[in-house]
Amino acid sequence: MAEERKAVLVVDDDVELVKMVEILLEGAGYRVITAAEGQEALDKVAKGMPEVILLDMKMPGMDGWEFAREFHARHDNLAPIIVFTAAEDARKRAQEIGAESYLGKPFDISDLISIVERHVGRTP
Repeated sequence: MAEERKAVLVVDDDVELVKMVEILLEGAGYRVITAAEGQEALDKVAKGMPEVILLDMKMPGMDGWEFAREFHARHDNLAPIIVFTAAEDARKRAQEIGAESYLGKPFDISDLISIVERHVGRTP
């Protein structure tokens, strides 16, 4: 019986970027779930907890800060959050929301894969 692929939730409103990340992560063996903003992401989490969440901070509707607050209130730390942002200080953004890590945009493909691999299967 084949092992089920680990799920990664990508929360970002940049459609082209999300598609590229989806292709890269699926190529690395992950199942990718996408959401364009925080409320949609919370709805998807309610249907099934991903192994890792890649979270953009600035999005229309519910932004990354609001999503992180709600996620932690509802689900504690059941999945590590990786801040995924073009902001100048990605580390600061990650600290603001209690994220486990961060990945700045633009990013190197190998960095994307390695940061996801580092956090998969690890409850914070």
